[in-house]
Amino acid sequence: MYVCLCKGVTDKAIKQKVAEGLCTMRELKLCLGVGSQCGKCSCQAAQILHNELVAEHNHAAAEDLATPAA
Repeated sequence: MYVCLCKGVTDKAIKQKVAEGLCTMRELKLCLGVGSQCGKCSCQAAQILHNELVAEHNHAAAEDLATPAA
């Protein structure tokens, strides 16, 4: 779905950038232009960013628990 109509940014694009290592709204704005025009997308983009960072953290924590002790 489109999050930023001004720049044509989708939720998938935001998720991809988070997977590539971006972790702040400032980085998303510089890379994708999210929130740089009218700003109406900023809250939704921030929520997607937050959800993806939490999901990555939970996934990494689950992998740590799943590995056998040395």
